[in-house]
Order: sequence, then C-alpha cells, then structure tokens
Amino acid sequence: MVSASAKAHAALFFSGLIFGANYWIAKGLMPVFMQPMQIVFYRGIITVSLFYIIWRFSGSEKVEKRDLARLIICGMLGVAVNQVFFFTGLNFTSPVDTSLIHAASPLMVLLFSILINHEKAGMAKITGILLGGAGAVLLILSGKLSTHGSNQFLGNILIFINILAYSLYLVLVKPLMAKYSAITVLKWVFLSGFIFVVPFSLQDALQVSWGSLSAYAWFALIYIILGATFFTYLLTIFSLRTLSAGTAGYYIYMQPLIASFIGIVFLGEQLSLEKILAAAVIFAGVYLVLRPAPKTNA
Repeated sequence: MVSASAKAHAALFFSGLIFGANYWIAKGLMPVFMQPMQIVFYRGIITVSLFYIIWRFSGSEKVEKRDLARLIICGMLGVAVNQVFFFTGLNFTSPVDTSLIHAASPLMVLLFSILINHEKAGMAKITGILLGGAGAVLLILSGKLSTHGSNQFLGNILIFINILAYSLYLVLVKPLMAKYSAITVLKWVFLSGFIFVVPFSLQDALQVSWGSLSAYAWFALIYIILGATFFTYLLTIFSLRTLSAGTAGYYIYMQPLIASFIGIVFLGEQLSLEKILAAAVIFAGVYLVLRPAPKTNA
C-alpha cells in the first residue's frame, strides 16, 4: 500500500512537471492566438468559478472582516500583478529565462520574511539572498544581448516583478492559510485578484476570435487554466497535508530543469554562457539559504 508521504511527493512531482511544461505551452499560445490580457481574463474567471463551487460544497467557510483587507492585498499581488506580469513578460522573453528567474523565489520569500516578519537570518542566508539577486540581475541583463523574443530585456524585467509580487504574496498569505482552509483562502484571493484585472482585460477578452483558434490553441488554453492553475493548486494543497511547506518548496527547482530540457532537446533553445553563469549563481544562493544550519555542541 502506498504511504501518504509517497502520495504527497508524487503530487508535488506531477505539479512540478505541469509547471515546467507550462512555460513553453503558454509561450506557444502568445501572441499568435491570444494576447496576454485575454489569457489572464479567462484564466481568472474560470478558476474563480471552480474554486467558488468547491468552497460552496465544502461548507462555505466565512472569514472575519478584519482579514478581508489582507485577502484583497494578497489577491492583488498573487493573482493580478503576478499573472499580468507573468504572461506579458513571457510574451517578450524566453521560457528558459522565465523559469530561471522563478528559481530565485525562495530567496525573495526569505527577504520579505526578514523585512516584514523580522525573521532572523545568519550571514549564510544573507549571502545567499545577495547571490541570488546578483544572478537574477545578470540573467535580466543578458536579455540585452539576445535576439530571442521581441524584447527579451523588458520581458525579463516584467518576470522579475512577477516573481517579486508572488513572493511577497506568499509571505502575506501564510497567516491566513494557518487560520482558514486553503479553499477558502484561494477563493477569496482569486476573486479579489480577478476583480483587479477586469478593467484592464475585459475589452481584450471580448475580442478573442474563438473560431480561429487551432486545436493546439484550445489545448494550451485548457492546460493553462485547468492544469497549471486549478489542478496544481489542488495538488499542492493535498501535499501540504503531509509534507512541510519547506519540502514542497524544493520541487520548484524542477521547473527550470524541465523548461530547459524541453527547450534544448525539442525546440533548439541555446543556453548562452551568461545564462549558465546566472543560473549557477542563483542556485548557489538558493543552496546557502536552504541548507540546514550547522549543529553546535552544547
């Protein structure tokens, strides 16, 4: 019989696979078939509907009024800013650059935890944050030398803002996840985030030429909405019943490896020396942040 821990690890593994492939699948949808804001709108409205249905059938848990402001801020950061800058940035830059910048997320989470929650950090973790930041900056600047994408330098900057917003969201949402069920928090976060993006995306959303979408475009849109959003959130929630958030965080490093593998093997992506060096610096920073603290003798 498969243990609960093994099932949780399997859920995180498949979640990592889905996310890793999503960089290329979403890239293939833009801009030929859909524009970034069109994807953001339909991803938002369908995901909100699905989480609302689950929330209704799981007891319709209420939240206290004093927590609504934080939920709204989390929605703005974790859904609105995060998704708008992700899809807009990915439209300009490469999936490999995007996934490598995302690998710096744990460093940014720690930085915000230090600034907001006054979390203590030793010299190794501070050095890791600085290294990861330097690697991300190097990767962004390498976009100036690349010919991949219409404006890869701008795209890298937008992706960096995307992951900054998402990392701050993770820090702010943590107390809410401890107080309410995950479905309740996700319902409110996606609802408030979607409300923020409606004024900026509705006009574009109404101009989608549904009849001109190819079979691949339909597959990509369904994959983004159901696979890379709805099911991955559910898989992560399932895994956190057994595993710690720290363990779940390690699986984020599957994503740049998968994205790079797909790009190099199947799509002819070239890894420049600058990208390899930037990736090495980012992962060195991540290692310093996540490695266990050395034991001291009493």
